[in-house]
Amino acid sequence: MSRKYLIAGNWKMNKTASEAVDLIEEIKSSVGDQTSVQVCVCPPFSSLSKSSESVEQSEVLLGAQDMNAAQSGAYTGEISAEMLRDLYVSFVILGHSERRQFFGETNQIVNKKIHAAIENNLKPIYCIGETLDEREAGKTLDIVRTQVREGLENFPTHSIENLVIAYEPIWAIGTGKTATDEMAQEVHAEIRKVLAEMFGDSAANSIRILYGGSMKPENAAGLLAQKDVDGGLIGGASLTSRAFVGIIEAAQSAY
Repeated sequence: MSRKYLIAGNWKMNKTASEAVDLIEEIKSSVGDQTSVQVCVCPPFSSLSKSSESVEQSEVLLGAQDMNAAQSGAYTGEISAEMLRDLYVSFVILGHSERRQFFGETNQIVNKKIHAAIENNLKPIYCIGETLDEREAGKTLDIVRTQVREGLENFPTHSIENLVIAYEPIWAIGTGKTATDEMAQEVHAEIRKVLAEMFGDSAANSIRILYGGSMKPENAAGLLAQKDVDGGLIGGASLTSRAFVGIIEAAQSAY
């Protein structure tokens, strides 16, 4: 396939700086030199500095879990894109459902963050997905269409190669429930269709769409075999090297 798989670990509010380094070293020992699958770890802000040193001289890339759209200023507790770049961060997760649920982030707020990320040479991993009530009401495709269109409004087409989408059915995050392979493919295909309407077929076909929502070694192969699934945004399974490396190895086999 022309789109290289990306397996990104979202550690959420887990791992101290020393624990982060230990986990990265374990990951590096197994897959630190391979290049067939792109690998990214996203530790908490407090662990980014030490993690940046740990991933140096390996193929493992560093990501952050959020950022503020402002360049600097009186935003207590916030982190800017420039601060992330200074730590050699490559990716930044934006619009995660937990940010939307607990901190009131909207598509419009996330859109501003996406633009700030691109302007600072960060690759946004834009998260979208539906709740269980929305799925049961048959609104899944409508929800993700709106999230794509509003979150990516005025996205600069010359930077399209730096955009990553992550489809995360909210009802499957941390619950152990997982969308079937066919369910994931249906939504991913719809996302790519909307991207084609917005940016053209060529651009849409270059954008990686990850699946997130309880991906683990046991189900990774089936999900990654789907035409429009280009990797995974991994939560719980990214907190141990054995599980995370197992997913990376599944991606290597599917490549």
